[in-house]
Amino acid sequence: MKTRITELLQIEYPIFQGGMAWVADGDLAGAVSNAGGLGIIGGGNAPKEVVKANIDRVKSITNKPFGVNVMLLSPFADDIVDLVIETGVKVVTTGAGNPGKYLERLHDAGVIVIPVVPSVALAKRMEKLGVDAVITEGMEAGGHIGKLTTMTLVRQVVDSISIPVIAAGGIADGRGAAAAFMLGAEAVQIGTRFVVARESNAHQNFKDKIIKAKDIDTVVSAQVVGHPVRSIKNKLTSAYAKAEKEFLREQKTASEIDEMGAGSLRNAVVDGDVVNGSIMAGQIAGMVKKEETCKEIIEDIFYGAAQVITEESKRWENSIK
Repeated sequence: MKTRITELLQIEYPIFQGGMAWVADGDLAGAVSNAGGLGIIGGGNAPKEVVKANIDRVKSITNKPFGVNVMLLSPFADDIVDLVIETGVKVVTTGAGNPGKYLERLHDAGVIVIPVVPSVALAKRMEKLGVDAVITEGMEAGGHIGKLTTMTLVRQVVDSISIPVIAAGGIADGRGAAAAFMLGAEAVQIGTRFVVARESNAHQNFKDKIIKAKDIDTVVSAQVVGHPVRSIKNKLTSAYAKAEKEFLREQKTASEIDEMGAGSLRNAVVDGDVVNGSIMAGQIAGMVKKEETCKEIIEDIFYGAAQVITEESKRWENSIK
């Protein structure tokens, strides 16, 4: 299957691995790229030297294309953009802001820029800026989310812009990927399923919570202060729920709620604290039931999608005859 994305990035499969902070390190990104997808290092709030070590790690694993996710609200965003250019990284995805101030420099260095967008308006704005493609992420995704579902968002973004669209949020198997392709996406981005990949260095406690999750086990926290985050229910999400009620009664401030999450993702991913840490995962966690290699995950998604599309095409052809 060739799309504008596979041609642009020179990747075998139209599958991205999400740039998840603390999870998407050099080992995971390198394994995904080696398997034919696009591995992405999650920059998060990490300083330059940490991201550099992960870039070096990817390059030691594979010579295939990979990317770096730049969180634009990070205090190190300027440094990470400099690093990307210095080290010859060819793909950047961005989140939590507008990449406009960096776009000319990145393009001059031959870097492909793909921001994450939660709405049609922002997708149009990004196209006007001159980005190369957009990732449309629905609120089914884990971590920081927008307000629209993937099913609603992807089709409207595809209809509103001419650059390629990558679908994200709630996709973990071939059926989900096939649905995204039918909506007009030219690639899919996978997060939660890659968290539990064998090459993922996420703590086993974190992986086990995803593997054991049911369909209703994620919840959105911090909506009342405008920073909604989806994660698996635990003591931290219960504390968030209590604090949000207190916020509505003017007994808690927005900054106090924001501070509750400080360091909580690292605590879960690195230290394995799945009681008080933030277990960021998408609603699709209920379908993720085992650890597999990145190669197994990518091939299952791609060939699963191909099978669904082929079978449905035949079914429709037969129904028309």
